[in-house]
Amino acid sequence: MILFPQGRPTQRETFDEYCAAGGYDALKKSLSPTAILREISASGLRGRGGAGFPAGRKWAVAAETPATPRYVVCNAGEDEPGSLKDRILIAHRPHLVLEGTILAARAIQAGHAYIYLNETYDDCFNRMDEAVREATAAGLLGSLAVTIHRAPTVYVAGEDSAAIEVVGGKPPLPRQNVETLANVPPIIRNGASWFRTHGTPDSPGTMLFCLGDEMNRPGAYELPLGTSLRYLYENVGNGLKNGAELKAILPGGPSCAFLTNDQLDVPLDQESLKKAGSTLGCGVMRFYSKETCMVEETLRIAQFFARESCGQCPACRMETNMLSVMLERIQQGKADAALFDQFQKIVDFNRGKGYCALINMPGPPILSAIRLFREEFEHHIRQGTCGV
Repeated sequence: MILFPQGRPTQRETFDEYCAAGGYDALKKSLSPTAILREISASGLRGRGGAGFPAGRKWAVAAETPATPRYVVCNAGEDEPGSLKDRILIAHRPHLVLEGTILAARAIQAGHAYIYLNETYDDCFNRMDEAVREATAAGLLGSLAVTIHRAPTVYVAGEDSAAIEVVGGKPPLPRQNVETLANVPPIIRNGASWFRTHGTPDSPGTMLFCLGDEMNRPGAYELPLGTSLRYLYENVGNGLKNGAELKAILPGGPSCAFLTNDQLDVPLDQESLKKAGSTLGCGVMRFYSKETCMVEETLRIAQFFARESCGQCPACRMETNMLSVMLERIQQGKADAALFDQFQKIVDFNRGKGYCALINMPGPPILSAIRLFREEFEHHIRQGTCGV
C-alpha cells in the first residue's frame, strides 16, 4: 500500500528507519514549487478529510494568491467521532506527515507550517516534536518554521476555517488533512502515474477506513479506493459482533447520509457513494444492526451537532437545536406526521448560512434516516416507544 507499505509499525518509526526506506528522498529531489504542484495535480490526489477536493487545485489557488506571508496548516484536530487516522499516522509515521507538510509549504512558497494537533494527543505531540527536531538537525527544513499547535477538543475546531482561526491566536470559529499530506512524499518520490495504479481513475490512491467497536475487527485499515463496502464489512471487519444482522451503514462520519444493508456492493470512492446518495467523508464507518433504533440513533446524531455548534451563528444554533427538539418529540410520541415535512424545510432554509460547514452537517443523516426508515419514525409517533 501507500501509507504503510511494510504494514503498520508497532512503534514510532525513527528518523533513520524512515530515511532507510526512502524517507525524505522526495524532499531531496529539490523540485521547484511549480514541479511539485504539477505532480500533485497529475496524481489526482483528493483531500482525505471529508470534502474530497483535489489537493493540486487547492494548493494552486494558495500559490497564486498574492497575499503574504503564506503558511500551511496540517490539520490533525481529529474530533470526528470514531476517527483514529491522524493519531495512527502521527504516532507511527511522524516523518511521513512532516515531509508531506514541508513539500506542501515548498509548493505554495510558505514560510511557516503549523501542525494543528488534538490537544489530548500527548503521545503524538511528543513524537511529532521529536520528528521536527530530528529533521531540523538534519538540515531538511531549510528556512521553514514549523510550529506544533494544540487544538481544542471540540468538533468545530477541526473544521478548516476553525483551524486557521486558532493558529492565528483567535478562538475556534471555524489546511490540509494529515492523511492527505502523508500521501504527498510517495507521490513525489514515485510519480503521479505510480500513484494512479492504486484506486480508481477518478479517486486514485488508498484511504484509511476506521471501523468501530461494533465490528469483530475494529481498527483502521488502508484499502484502495473503489474497494466494495461489502469487502470492508465482511472480509476486513468480519461482520458485526455476535453475528448480528446488518440494517444500516453510515459510510463517512456523522454528517453523511445513511445507506441500507442492500447497498453493500457500493464501491468506496467519492463518485460511487455520491450516486448511492451519501458521501465518503473521512472514512469513519459505522455499521448498525437490526436491533438499532434508527430514531434513537438519529436523535443522538442531532444532539451531537447541537452540542458541538459553537453558537456564533444564530442560524446554526437555532437549526441544530430545533432539529434535536423535533426528533425528541417524535421519539416520545409527542408529534404527528405533519412534522416530517418540516425537517426538509428547515435544512433547505439554513443551507450555507453558517460561518463554517457545520450548519450543513445534520441534514444528510436526519433526512436520509426519515426517508429510509420511515416506519420506525411513524411507530414512535403512534406508540411513543420503539418498534425495533
